[in-house]
Amino acid sequence: MSDAPLVLGIETSCDETGIALVRGRTLLADAVASSVDQQARFGGVVPEVASRAHLEAFDATLDRATAEAGVSLRDVDAIAVTSGPGLVGALLVGVSAAEGLALALDRPLYGVNHLAAHVAVDRLVHGDIPEPAIALLVSGGHTSLLRVDDVTLDVTPLGATLDDAAGEAFDKVARLLGLPFPGGPHVDRAAAEGNPASIDFPRGLTSPRDDAEHRLDFSFSGLKTAVVRWLKAREDSGEPVPTADVAAAFQEAVADVLVTKALRACADSGIETLIVGGGVAANSRLRVMLGQRAGHLDVRIPPPRLCTDNGAMVAALGSALVERGRPPSAPGVGADSSLPVQEIVAPGLRSGLPTMRAGIVEG
Repeated sequence: MSDAPLVLGIETSCDETGIALVRGRTLLADAVASSVDQQARFGGVVPEVASRAHLEAFDATLDRATAEAGVSLRDVDAIAVTSGPGLVGALLVGVSAAEGLALALDRPLYGVNHLAAHVAVDRLVHGDIPEPAIALLVSGGHTSLLRVDDVTLDVTPLGATLDDAAGEAFDKVARLLGLPFPGGPHVDRAAAEGNPASIDFPRGLTSPRDDAEHRLDFSFSGLKTAVVRWLKAREDSGEPVPTADVAAAFQEAVADVLVTKALRACADSGIETLIVGGGVAANSRLRVMLGQRAGHLDVRIPPPRLCTDNGAMVAALGSALVERGRPPSAPGVGADSSLPVQEIVAPGLRSGLPTMRAGIVEG
């Protein structure tokens, strides 16, 4: 699709500054600057640190993306930026930069939904997304099941976490085991040396009595508590903690719940395509378990580098929006830390709807 519009994607919802360029379904450049090393000192993401890191990294990351793609900013046909959900201060860095670029270049601007972007990135790997599809999104901030009838227009929530998201649970258990932040990859590596059947940790909201109200919802708080109690009992008995076994058993429980609920959503809806996205989608055990249990389903998981937050996913959604002729956002896109997934394109101030800027509702 060499004649397709060139879309610039900007992602600053948390601790990665991601800027990418996509033409049609072809990823030309994907530059990422991460502040994870700065965040690791605090054992988690500090919003103020993340915002300052975005400011410091933005220009260099933009230059790297355009150089890698071999284009100039004047070649860009449209700009997409994550408008929410995410950390308000971090979002505002990207949104403000995108609005400035759109104004200077006289290009349409799409303020897009972070969760829908995690689905849309699959276009860059596997081609057009079959519609409808079921999407399982698993990250540090979100664990959701979605029905995707049109990634640019019609996304319906089916289930969500009631407490800790899967990524949060990985971070907390990693901290309990003395593993570094972010917890996901370190727990995954430790689990490779452990026995997942060594400890029977609970699977939240999977019992028959949960079917009526929470059939497709998630809860990982009880699992985290179970790990805390198991470790406390081990400490009280004076026995050493088998870190690898705890990591493997915990990871097995998380993956089991995620796969069970995702396959249930597909079966309930009669939909045979499952798209998996978000940082936890990089987890090795989750990928293996899906392959073992999905049967005839078409399971689509991007490579790990496209599962974590990146500009490619934002550009991919922007490209789909342009391709389908969806209207861009009005000026004054703003940042909304709790932008609902049904709102795929943020409206902007001219729509008359309120837009959140740094916690202040305007409009």
